[in-house]
Amino acid sequence: MKKEHANLYPYVGIWVTADGHIRHELLPNGRYDEARGNKKSAYQGSYTIKGNHIEYVDDTGFTADGDFIDGVLYHAGMVLYLEKPSEGSKE
Repeated sequence: MKKEHANLYPYVGIWVTADGHIRHELLPNGRYDEARGNKKSAYQGSYTIKGNHIEYVDDTGFTADGDFIDGVLYHAGMVLYLEKPSEGSKE
């Protein structure tokens, strides 16, 4: 992993709401892909993390932010949890 993205490591992965409707995939290169329901890639863009705070900038220029607290992502009124790889996964 490149040094400039090393601070992203604990947060890289797929964050999902309890009902599974919203899925944020935080990629190790500082990009994200958000799925909503059956719509994959509803939003895409970049993100930066400083401490436990995340700043999103989607590819249209819209910005949003959130905070990681006790292993949970609080973002724009949503609560997202890090999805664990399923058994038998190669991750």
